[in-house]
Amino acid sequence: MNTRTAVVAATAALCLAAVSCGPSGGGSSHGKDGGGPSSPSSAKPAGDDASSPPPPTPPSTLPASSGKVLNEAELTEAALATGDVTEYEVTPLQGSQDTGTERAENQACRPLAAVIDGAPEPAPTATVFRTVVDGSEEGKDDQTVVTEILTSHPKGGAQQVLRDVRDAVQACAGGFRTSSDEGPSTYSRVDLLDAPRVGEESIAYQVTGNIEGDKVPLVFQLVRRGSTVVTFYVADFVDATPPELPAEVVTAQLAKLP
Repeated sequence: MNTRTAVVAATAALCLAAVSCGPSGGGSSHGKDGGGPSSPSSAKPAGDDASSPPPPTPPSTLPASSGKVLNEAELTEAALATGDVTEYEVTPLQGSQDTGTERAENQACRPLAAVIDGAPEPAPTATVFRTVVDGSEEGKDDQTVVTEILTSHPKGGAQQVLRDVRDAVQACAGGFRTSSDEGPSTYSRVDLLDAPRVGEESIAYQVTGNIEGDKVPLVFQLVRRGSTVVTFYVADFVDATPPELPAEVVTAQLAKLP
């Protein structure tokens, strides 16, 4: 398997698996991480800066959400499993009992650091991590590997997650710095991606990190359905090309949420 799996690895911290790990984000080099609905990663930035407002969310083709706040068992049942998407293998993310420790120096960028940590804010009442791998690409250096994080949020918390991340993408377009137990990290820019909207609301964006001086694109897509937020994450550690998030993975996951 290629190392697009630079996901919330051993500590469930996207940052540790991807770019933080030490000064200037120095860390181990990996391969590509694949994936976002209708390839938000391959979509062009929405305008010259991340302040461009996202287009309206089109009506969902799915039945209306029940709005139920899922507990951990229910969230686990709703998460993707092997067989839900042809050719894709799904497994629990190793080390996901621990989250990252990235802390943004600029408080306006805190929501972005929280997502990188694998712990979107406000804090969820339940969280489930999964790794989704395209088995048909086994052995390839650019094998598609997607990390997804499902979180449950009561009392409007799911809406706040999307709202705060959207504000942070705009406020931190010029980049931001973080500190963590592993040392400081630098993210040089944040770009809102002009991707099709899915779910009841969603946002796709790219954070450009650094590994030993090399730029590494990290693509995130957050999708809300009812009180559940699903965060999809992919990265490219091979040639710095923005990775693509398979639309079929996102569609299948949303269809399983009540």
